Amino acid sequence: MKVLRRGDQGDPAPAEPDPRPAGPPPATPADRRRHRRSRADIRYSPYAFVAPFFVLFGVFGLFPMVYTAYISMHDWELIGGNLGYVGFANYAFLFTDPKFYNALLNTVGIFMLAVVPQLVLALAVADFLNRRMRFGGLFRVLVILPYVTSVAAIAIVFGQLFGSEYGLINYVLSWGGLDPVGWREGRLTSWAAISVMIDWRWVGYNALIYLAAMQAVPKDMYEAAAIDGASRLRQFWQITIPLLRPTVIFTVIMSTIGQMQLFTEPVLFGGNYQGGSQGQYQTIAMLMFDEGFRYGDYGYGAAVAWVLFVIIVLFSLLNILITSRIKSA
Repeated sequence: MKVLRRGDQGDPAPAEPDPRPAGPPPATPADRRRHRRSRADIRYSPYAFVAPFFVLFGVFGLFPMVYTAYISMHDWELIGGNLGYVGFANYAFLFTDPKFYNALLNTVGIFMLAVVPQLVLALAVADFLNRRMRFGGLFRVLVILPYVTSVAAIAIVFGQLFGSEYGLINYVLSWGGLDPVGWREGRLTSWAAISVMIDWRWVGYNALIYLAAMQAVPKDMYEAAAIDGASRLRQFWQITIPLLRPTVIFTVIMSTIGQMQLFTEPVLFGGNYQGGSQGQYQTIAMLMFDEGFRYGDYGYGAAVAWVLFVIIVLFSLLNILITSRIKSA
């Protein structure tokens, strides 16, 4: 046995392992490329996903709008093409054109006759479909059928119903001793006939939107109201209508935008862009096509299109202002 004397150091103690983890291995060029691709994917992939929408909007939405504005500032004919820059002359003539004010009156009049009854009927139909009943799914399918039916087919059927000589509506009126009504000859009568066509097509569509919102209302609210003695009509006015207010606002705004562009129903009802012999149901959209394709005045038709766009924006802003006041009330 070896005896250690004072001063002797002996064998050194074994080194303890370092508890700190070893550093990452140096990045290879392949690792650096993968890291750059991952960062680029996180940064740019959201833009790639939304890019198709903006490309399509730019090609089919923004470019036609800008090009229409360009055409509206020129004397542009269907056959002769661009005949020169005229500035705001087309707009100045538009605001002195009696045909434009006649078309504006017709558009607003049909809008008032069609949209208000349409949304009221849609609410009533949605409330009926919201009840427990047999064959509820069948009724919902039947309600949406007018919307999926061809507009041309609807116009042909209602054109026969509102015929002046052999129409079914006049035949029913004759039972009460009333004279036949010239539905296409008068302003109010043509408005009423076109409004019926519009409501027939869109009541079911709006009713299903209201029905979806009604089914989101908690059932316990109706049960509590029934226990308190509230009738079904009172439940509808004091529970359903207030909770459906955002949905009603949405349908009002969408109906406003759609009806201000009214074109198909009155064209098929009368068979031309003139809207009757005196323009009694010619809308702004019909006037735009009439000037562009019948008279070949593209510049003036483009000016009508841009004024229609401004009118739709103003009506939409007015609706938003009114509904915001209602919401805050």
